[in-house]
Amino acid sequence: MNPVLAFKGRSVRAAAMLLAALTSIFLTVGCGSTSLPKANSNGFSTSNVNGTYVFSSEGSDSNGNFLVLAGAFAADGSGGVKGGTMDVIDTGITPASPVAQTITSGSYRVNTDGRGQVTLTSSVGTFTLDFVLTTTPSSVSTHGLISEFDTNGSGSGTLDLQTAVTSLSQLAGPYAFNFSGIDNSGSSFAATGAFTLDSNGNITAGSGIEDFNAGGSIFAGETLTGGPATLGSGTAPGSIAMTTSSFPLTFDFYPVDSTHLKFIETDFTEVLVGDAFTQTGASIPTGPMVFTMAGGVTAPIVVGGLMNSTNGLGEFSSGLEDVNDAGSVSPAQLQFSGNAAGAASTGGRVVVNLTGFSPAIQWVIYPSSGGLLLLETDAANVMQGVAYAQSAASFSAGTSIGYGLNLTGANQISEIDDIAQFNATTATSSNMTGILDENDEGSLVGNLQLTGTYTPNSSTPGRGSIVVPSLGTPLGGLTLEYYVIDSSAVLTIELDGGQVSAGSFELQSSSAVGPTQGLAAAHRSMFVVHPLTRSRTVKLLKK
Repeated sequence: MNPVLAFKGRSVRAAAMLLAALTSIFLTVGCGSTSLPKANSNGFSTSNVNGTYVFSSEGSDSNGNFLVLAGAFAADGSGGVKGGTMDVIDTGITPASPVAQTITSGSYRVNTDGRGQVTLTSSVGTFTLDFVLTTTPSSVSTHGLISEFDTNGSGSGTLDLQTAVTSLSQLAGPYAFNFSGIDNSGSSFAATGAFTLDSNGNITAGSGIEDFNAGGSIFAGETLTGGPATLGSGTAPGSIAMTTSSFPLTFDFYPVDSTHLKFIETDFTEVLVGDAFTQTGASIPTGPMVFTMAGGVTAPIVVGGLMNSTNGLGEFSSGLEDVNDAGSVSPAQLQFSGNAAGAASTGGRVVVNLTGFSPAIQWVIYPSSGGLLLLETDAANVMQGVAYAQSAASFSAGTSIGYGLNLTGANQISEIDDIAQFNATTATSSNMTGILDENDEGSLVGNLQLTGTYTPNSSTPGRGSIVVPSLGTPLGGLTLEYYVIDSSAVLTIELDGGQVSAGSFELQSSSAVGPTQGLAAAHRSMFVVHPLTRSRTVKLLKK
């Protein structure tokens, strides 16, 4: 997106900010206004959000500083927020202490298409999250995709209904995790690893392992220790120290349930945010897989594609890759393969040497219920992502079949995040109709008509393209490449050269509970990669 603005100076971006700000005023107008596109009538209402929801968002504030949010809020089913807790870390401001702040007030609304907004206020400030629900309107929604949608900044993440965890023993078991953010010099920083918690919240001896990529400097297979964890009461987070020889770190965590935890680093040394998924029942599947990865050191990059897992041991063949490297697009299906450097070790960790892949030459992978968690472990770049077993070559389409979509990305100027809802039909043209909201690092553009066409690739089953000719000035159009996980979940990357983004879209259905592949089902928590575009020099403020 943004083919005119992307990769230009800030003066060009400023020229469009007034228009973007004026357009955002329309967000306050009801959906019945004739000046706005009409939302799809898919039966959603405010009552679909009811209970305690865990959320996280990763992005940038309006000055380009790294901004991460994580928390939980209690929704009353009629638009009121009854309380909650929120961690807010912005590297451009002095951090609050403690990091977890009480949510003192809030409200939310849900449109008929499943899009909505929730506004949360704590002593740190007021934040608004744009969301789209991806579960059926006939009951309480359990999952959604979110982006921050206020003038503080922008970011992207997920929203999940919480199942109460009242004791550490409920969390006992093996987990794998993907964390991303920045280090204390402002460089891209990513970590992937695994651990097993005992019933007292300690990482059991010999079970913890972690890999780091700090701006292209690799810290591979470090022993991870930690605990004991503490568990918060109500909506308050738990906390745990997670230590390796190179990086002793402390995190708050918000349990979604006993299989999925959201983490945010709270020690103000580095800044990381991410998810941990259970490894119970997880392994490397065999057969076709799809993947996306995102990252960057001095400029953003996203890649996506398909590959075949030949033996479940980390060997991959017939890989096809699409690349968007800082707006330079290679959609020619670059061919690659991967060979395991040895047998799986602690936490199911496998190192994979790549041939023909751009630009990485090595991954480390950890199996989890959230997919195969991927981290680039070479000096070429910092990329992180996820791979899923592919169980279908097309996604569902037909009358009133709706999807929630999010994209998170950047150009060389700013963070850009999108939330959208669309209905997909079986027509051959103009088969997607919906509404999109975009946040350009605090500059808001909402209620944009999304009318486009998805086209399956006839020569590569499970892959296809999406073209939205225009979203209106100044945004231009949108071109995506997509990779089908199953009939209800799809990964995407942007290939129009205007900006660099990755994301997903998920079916709005009672059966749309995440990818249902050979890995233990990721239920309502599909992992979304986030571009690590932290080329600015940022010095973290200490306590």
